[in-house]
Amino acid sequence: MYTEFSAEQLQDPTIARADAMLRRCVHCGLCTATCPTYVLLGDERDSPRGRIYLMKEMFEGGKVTAPVTHHIDRCLSCLSCMTTCPSGVDYMHLVDLARTRIEESGHRSLSERTTRWLLARVLPNPGRFRFALLMGWLARPFGGLLSKLGFQSGAAALALTPARLPHLKLRKGKTVFRTERPPIKRVALMLGCVQEVLQPSINRAAIRLLRRHGVEVILAKDEACCGALQHHLGREDETQRAARRNVDAWSSALREGPLDAILITASGCGTMVKDYGHLLARDRGYAGRATEISQLARDITEFIYEIGLVPPLAWTSLRVAYHAACSMQHGQQVDAEPRALLSQAGFTVVDVPEGHICCGSAGTYNILQPELSGQLRERKLGNIASVKPDIVATGNIGCITQLQRGSPLPVVHTVELLDWATGGPCPKGLESLKSKVHPIQALMELAAAR
Repeated sequence: MYTEFSAEQLQDPTIARADAMLRRCVHCGLCTATCPTYVLLGDERDSPRGRIYLMKEMFEGGKVTAPVTHHIDRCLSCLSCMTTCPSGVDYMHLVDLARTRIEESGHRSLSERTTRWLLARVLPNPGRFRFALLMGWLARPFGGLLSKLGFQSGAAALALTPARLPHLKLRKGKTVFRTERPPIKRVALMLGCVQEVLQPSINRAAIRLLRRHGVEVILAKDEACCGALQHHLGREDETQRAARRNVDAWSSALREGPLDAILITASGCGTMVKDYGHLLARDRGYAGRATEISQLARDITEFIYEIGLVPPLAWTSLRVAYHAACSMQHGQQVDAEPRALLSQAGFTVVDVPEGHICCGSAGTYNILQPELSGQLRERKLGNIASVKPDIVATGNIGCITQLQRGSPLPVVHTVELLDWATGGPCPKGLESLKSKVHPIQALMELAAAR
């Protein structure tokens, strides 16, 4: 793509980075076929190619306009376009630069600024988020009224609150989980913020699974939100502060002893942490350590796949529809490993049609863009239903929350199924499916008796 930045403009590091990314686009249009918003709307401005042109005009002209803001806000950052692009356009970092420029411009209305400020303050903070969930749970009956009054984001947030009363206390416990025999590996497990509030059972399952494999698990002191939520809201300073805090926390853990990996069970967080090296590349005090942390960061399924899953203790006829979270398959290019592990654990894995298309969760997208998010959710649920599974498995808490709303099927984390198959408890919500799971030892004894 031809750009027209002046020599003076190119002295700005942000403009220089944007220029290098823009020039890689050859306007081929292959990205349009895999872009969720273009598939839904058919508007060129809601495709990666169209947004790239809008960003080019914004950076060249130095002005943030309403159309640019509108169409950039509609981008899910699902990164499907990057998987498709033959030219290697770094759309992920380009749209990040654009979001930061839009946010810094002060172009938004007061209500938009207030909503985004609240999301950035509440969601990354477990204590505030628990309180907000409690208030949301109490206010759930008034969601329809909020929608009629025009408060669509508020109504969407209420619709995503759990139907049952959320956990009200922060869970505190030990920070080192040792193995019964000498450990083969030592890892740090990231608890995260939103997931640990909504579904702490996921990290508990991960710890059990890792210990069963002879892996010592530590929880780093002072580790907090990865910064992804603030990042997608264009709040660069807050994002970098979150990243620095985690780099400090994990650097401190590394001084206490070597780590084989930093494991993450929420793929949205994994994509973010793996990008810390890029995010803090211009920070002299953190660049080196951030790169080291990024290199250690792994999704838990990557790690378990590498060390080898222990044999399952049960045989099952359960059909599992694996939903590949965008942050996993496009952001981290991790797709085969979770499927292979589920198969090794004894489940029948079925592919979901249009598996590359986002479910509409995308961080805060289902709150800020509820209509488009809802359309994508219904499209995804329809595709899942077409393969007639018993369970839906995925590796991201955002996708779990999104798909649980409206799904007649239980939606669980991949690691919960792996834990169950190798000796852990039955995940909550799957109790009715226990009849389809049979201990392998009992089957072997039955076969021998015959």
